[in-house]
Amino acid sequence: MRLLAAILALMVAPAYAVTLKWAAQNDILTMDPHSQNHATTHAIMQYAYEGLTRYSKDYQIEPCLATSWDMVSETQYRFHLRKNVKFHDGSPFTADDVVFSFGRIKQPQGTNQIYVAGIKEVKKVDDTTVDLMLEGPHPLLLKNIVDFRIMSKSWSEKNRSQNIQDYSKQEETYASRNTNGTGPYLIKGWEPDKRIVMAVNKEWWGKLDGNITDVIYTPIKSDATRVSALLSGEVDLVTDLPTQDVERLRKEPALKILDGHEVRTIFIGLDQHNDELKYANVKGKNPFKDLRVRKALNMAIDREAIRKVTMRGLSIPAGIMIAPGVHGHSKDIDIVPKFDPAAAKKLLAEAGYPDGFEFTLDCPNNRYVNDEKICQALVSMWAKGGVRVKLNAMQFATYIPKLLNFDTSAYMLGWGVPTFDGLYTLQSLVHTKTKGADGSFNQGRISDKKLDEIIDQLKIETDTNKRDALLKQGLEITRDQAYYVPLHHQMRPWAMKKGVTIVYSLDDRPQARFATVK
Repeated sequence: MRLLAAILALMVAPAYAVTLKWAAQNDILTMDPHSQNHATTHAIMQYAYEGLTRYSKDYQIEPCLATSWDMVSETQYRFHLRKNVKFHDGSPFTADDVVFSFGRIKQPQGTNQIYVAGIKEVKKVDDTTVDLMLEGPHPLLLKNIVDFRIMSKSWSEKNRSQNIQDYSKQEETYASRNTNGTGPYLIKGWEPDKRIVMAVNKEWWGKLDGNITDVIYTPIKSDATRVSALLSGEVDLVTDLPTQDVERLRKEPALKILDGHEVRTIFIGLDQHNDELKYANVKGKNPFKDLRVRKALNMAIDREAIRKVTMRGLSIPAGIMIAPGVHGHSKDIDIVPKFDPAAAKKLLAEAGYPDGFEFTLDCPNNRYVNDEKICQALVSMWAKGGVRVKLNAMQFATYIPKLLNFDTSAYMLGWGVPTFDGLYTLQSLVHTKTKGADGSFNQGRISDKKLDEIIDQLKIETDTNKRDALLKQGLEITRDQAYYVPLHHQMRPWAMKKGVTIVYSLDDRPQARFATVK
């Protein structure tokens, strides 16, 4: 009988073990959920860590670690926490963990403060109740705190991880290599640049809307290798397809394509702070401080050629810093600068650079769709506009510390908007940089008093019409002052085996809890 039972168990087991093998080109940066505001890192950490709120399939806010909330006043929200929730190590989730996590995510060495911006204090009422005390009215509070991930206070203290790692100094801590959340999956192991292995959390408080018990995420930098892995069946899902392969993959009978565009804008940032531009042949001054130079760089780019040739039609040329699908976006203001290299040369001459100048463009080569190829196209286009550019491409894990240390004169970045509201972009990229959420990724150190006033008002404005007018004004000023060089809004079709079903994520965060594999 025992032998028969063992045989039956072996026969039944595979029916309950369903693995989703997912590949993309980019690895995570860390396993510390408060450290780096990086889309792939967030995409994986959401499997293990949760916030008080979360998004539903159709991006509506719903309860997560909080079951409900009340607005006591405009500056006080009371959150009622979910009872009988346990962290992956078996310890109970309580209000102490929320208070601890708030203090931790605000530490200046992290880059996720934007998710608790406007919150002055988190107060414990009792073990299952916390009050969020606000600096003022906060129209985006419930969206912002989706990515305020809750960590275990006792686990962090036990493992000397009370503090966020200093990623810019390449510091590692226990929390940067291990996880202990409350989420639907446990992260069993991470081999950087090789794989991340996850298994379903059988003690999770929630219910999966799919059948995935195990997830293997594999970062594969090479486009050809990634596609080959899909075609051979080594992986089930690829979420960043090489643009040149999309149409071919549509014709593969064993595959299907899920189309969509991210709420992500790809752009070039410029140092507008240093008095002398780094890695340039201009001595004693910084050309990027001159509006005419910044406009010239914008005018010398043929965005339509990048869309047709480099991106094979899979991009939306951009004139503003937020994509369709983000609140505040409008075709009326998303006006793409006219491609005019002759006019660009004229502006450069007016600015005092009749023979142009040289600078270095830093660019990742394994993060965004065709990132290095786009940068190569820019080098060629800017040359025709009178500017000589040296391309410095590198892996994203090396790239980010360079940016965080302001060791750059010009750089490519892609900015997604997990809150689906334009304030997130303006506050992070345009507001004068502070030690908090304001200007958290303003690596060019733009500082515009008028824009700061608009953004500060946006944070607290609850009147929809007034708020929309402020958003429009902030986006237009950013566009007209050419503080950035927006390139395009990124389109990102996914390819998968016919038997895979998953919900497309506008924020580029596939969720296995919404997936099935047959």
